[in-house]
This record gives sequence, structure tokens and C-alpha cells, in this order.
Amino acid sequence: MLTVTTVNVNGLRAAGKKGFLPWLDTTSADVICLQEVRAEPDQLSAELRAPAGWYAYHAPAAAKGRAGVSVLSRREPVAVRVGFGAAEFDASGRYLEIDLPHAGTTVTVGSLYLPSGEVGTERQDEKYRFMDAFHQHLTATLDRTAGDADGHAVVCGDWNIAHQEVDLRNWRANQKSAGFLPEERAWMSRVLAPDAWRDVVRDLHPETTGPYSWWSYRGKAFDNDSGWRIDYQVATPRLAKTATTAVVERAASYDLRWSDHAPVTVSYDL
Repeated sequence: MLTVTTVNVNGLRAAGKKGFLPWLDTTSADVICLQEVRAEPDQLSAELRAPAGWYAYHAPAAAKGRAGVSVLSRREPVAVRVGFGAAEFDASGRYLEIDLPHAGTTVTVGSLYLPSGEVGTERQDEKYRFMDAFHQHLTATLDRTAGDADGHAVVCGDWNIAHQEVDLRNWRANQKSAGFLPEERAWMSRVLAPDAWRDVVRDLHPETTGPYSWWSYRGKAFDNDSGWRIDYQVATPRLAKTATTAVVERAASYDLRWSDHAPVTVSYDL
């Protein structure tokens, strides 16, 4: 069994003070993908930078205090790569992947923090450029693993797009909002085209509204479960078929949250 968790920590130093470390001590995950770390490695305490029992890899953003992704693995990977070959984004702290040997196969696990965007601004244009470039990487990875009987891949992270109406509570009011724009949803549909990548959580919960993974800190969004499902594990078809469980680790109450996102955990029976 290979258990993978992804979570946007909304600042790892802040999460470390709110409950991330106790969660890390009790998780059963073999690999953890973190997004929005927002810190250089030397700004992290030793227990956050290199937790005992984990191999830790960090890809901070060139823009200080922004973005940043990390991967923690209980087993040492055979390769670690920062970025995906796009010059504009490889120093942006938005993608890191490892190749992990497991049960006679190699599993590529990527941690993705896709730009959030903002309608009518350069931030949205940047998001679209990122999406175009990253889709090329996804296509190349899919082709590579399809030709390798022992190759698998899963891209985990904050994709900042709710794909379908069931993926956010207030979808009617957000049809012109970044994260639920027609262009973004169409791009997600291309990623998840038949015989392409699989949305593992949706495959295991096809009739479920949500399960949401992000709730605004404003108002009573968390208490009312008025959330968005924007944190995904998107896997190659053969790996997706091995997924047995998918759980959003929603905090029991508002005061127990250590991020505005919840961990999304999937177990693969390879």
C-alpha cells in the first residue's frame, strides 16, 4: 500500500504553530505533498525543514514569501526535480516531483501549486500561461508512463480550479470568479479526458457533493461547509485503478484547523 497526502499549509511556519506537527506525528502517509509553504528552507525550524523519519525536499519561490512547494517521503526517492521545464515558472515555487521506488515499480509524485488567478488582471493571464505550459508536462508524463509497464504518476496539490458544479457549494454565484471560469473548467476537462489523467477522489466518490478541501476563513464558511474542492490527486490510469480509499481530513471544528485547506489522503494498493 502507498498512501499519499496533499495539503496546502497556508504558510508552513504558521501551520507549524497551529497543529501541523502533531498531525505529522500521527499520519499514516508514506508521501506528503505541501503547497504554499511561503518560506526558504533556512527560515524553517529543523523539525519543519527536515522532520525526523522523513526525506524532505523544498522548492521555494524566487519571490520571497510567496508560493513554495515541498515533498516529504518516508523512503528515499531515486530522483528529485524542481519545475517542469518552463523557464517562466521553474523558479516560482509551484512544482516539485520525486520518483519513488515502490513494490517493483516507480511512482512519480508531484506537488503542484497552480496560480489562483484574478479575473481581469495579469494574474489571470499568468494562470493561463501556467496552465498551457503545465498541460504539456502532463501530456509528456502520461506518454512516458503509458510506455512503461512499471511506471506510474500522481500529481497532487492545490489546482485552484473547481472542475464541476458539485465541487463547490456556491457555484451559481461563482461562475465569473477565478477558479470556476468556463476556460479553467474546460482546461480541467482536457486534463481529465477519457484515457488521460484520472481525478482519484471523484472516481471513488462519484455521487458526492464535494468533498470540499478549502473553506474561507471569512464568515461561517467552514461551519456551514460552504467550501471548494480544489485540492486533487490526479493520477495516471493504471495507478488510479489501484486507489482503494480517498479521504478529506476535515478538522472536527473550526478552532482545530491549522490551514484553510484540509489534507486529502489516498491509499493505492500497488
